[in-house]
Amino acid sequence: MKITDITITRFRTHADRYANGIAQPKSPILQTITTIETDEGISGRYLGGQGHGDQDGLDAAGEAIVRDRILPMLAGQNPFDRERFWHWMWAAKVPEHIVGVIDMALWDLAGNAAGMPVWRLLGGYRDKVLAYASTYPNMGSIDQYVQHALACRDRGYRAYKIHPYYFWDPLTKLAVPGRPSHIAADIDLIHAVADAVGDSMVLMYDPWGTYHIYEEALQVGRELQARGYHWYEHPMPEERVDPYIRLCAALDIPVCSPEIAYGHVFTRADWIARRASDISRIDVLRGGITGVKKTVNVCEAYGVRCEIHMSGIGNLHVLGSASDDTCEYYERGLLAPGVDFDAPHPYLNAPLDVMDEDGYVYLPVTPGLGYDLNWAYIDDHIVP
Repeated sequence: MKITDITITRFRTHADRYANGIAQPKSPILQTITTIETDEGISGRYLGGQGHGDQDGLDAAGEAIVRDRILPMLAGQNPFDRERFWHWMWAAKVPEHIVGVIDMALWDLAGNAAGMPVWRLLGGYRDKVLAYASTYPNMGSIDQYVQHALACRDRGYRAYKIHPYYFWDPLTKLAVPGRPSHIAADIDLIHAVADAVGDSMVLMYDPWGTYHIYEEALQVGRELQARGYHWYEHPMPEERVDPYIRLCAALDIPVCSPEIAYGHVFTRADWIARRASDISRIDVLRGGITGVKKTVNVCEAYGVRCEIHMSGIGNLHVLGSASDDTCEYYERGLLAPGVDFDAPHPYLNAPLDVMDEDGYVYLPVTPGLGYDLNWAYIDDHIVP
């Protein structure tokens, strides 16, 4: 079997979004399907590739990289040689999210050829994964966060992660530069949500690297620690590793990072060796399923948890193939009041990460990544 073509289908669609305290239902989105074709008629696909989860398609620059660099590299090759292609793309400095898109389309192809879902092809471990509700940042007042946490608990979530206030002033409700941080409001928020949910939910916290001063990160970390939060994610910019080493040494609460640092498995392995984080963090748009599985294996070898970043079908398949001792949760969201994450995408005949009333998301049972595409809708919304 040989790769004959890689195509990208662009189409318009919509999804609920949220920004600076305001729900934006059915926001217009440009989505893409990347398809790898073979001379035996078996293909592999991946939806998305840009931004958080699977909902946003590749931009024009990403499409050009696939067309001008990846297709000439892979044309005529055996599509099952994923490991070799992964190293080729790493050596060629292909952007990590493009590596992820190509790698996941190749895994979908392999699953389709084998007649198996990817998570079983990887080595199945579990057919359902416990999810946590992951919020949008800047969800209005502290009481709005509290009410949202309680609503998520009623929906079935057993865990809740706060993205607090950044690039937005919670008092004026206006966008602001990233400095200074709003740690007084953040700390009030930490306590208010913990008071409201008590022991009924596991709590996590992610300020997305906006505490640029070590002392700020330490102060907030001590409050989280006192309230029994499960982890403290990406508190500071990840370009500076030494403050993370000091923070991990100073706190008992696990520090979960690096989240977005370039270098996928290699960077994560270095952070583990330097004791710069207690829990590692990665997702399939940083090196694909192949890159994430490498990271999970390194973490398992060192007895370090590897919590997978973001929602998305590729991440879900990795979780189905990983022990919950190493990879505990599926990040479901981003969520906010007025955002219906359970609403089906019109380009899919069946949703991909359905959650039951006990907070579990089930793995697909159909071959490949599990897409059931609504081609009639896609064809009606094609962007030339």
